Amino acid sequence: MSKAGSKKDIKRRKITFALETSDAKKVILMGDFNNWNPKKHLMKKDGNGIWTKTVMLFPGKYEYKFMVDGEWKEDPQNDQKCLNCFGTLNNIFKLPS
Repeated sequence: MSKAGSKKDIKRRKITFALETSDAKKVILMGDFNNWNPKKHLMKKDGNGIWTKTVMLFPGKYEYKFMVDGEWKEDPQNDQKCLNCFGTLNNIFKLPS
C-alpha cells in the first residue's frame, strides 16, 4: 500500500499550448520540460490559424517559448515571464500539484 501524497502518486497531466499565427509555416514549442529540443514538440495548425501541442507534464514550474519560422516568440496569452540567460524573456507556466 502506498502513502497518499508520495512521489509515486504524482501524475503527469495533459496541458495544451496554443498560439494564433495564421501566416506561420512552422511552429515549435520549446521549454525546459523538453530541454529546449527543437525536434520534440512540433505544433499542428488548425483551419483557423491556431497552432496547438498537447504535452504531458508533472506538477511544477516551467519556462517556455515558441519558435515561429526560426524566430523566438513569447506567448501573447501568458503575461507570466522571466529573464533568461540571453537577456530576453521566457514565459512561465506553473502546474499546481
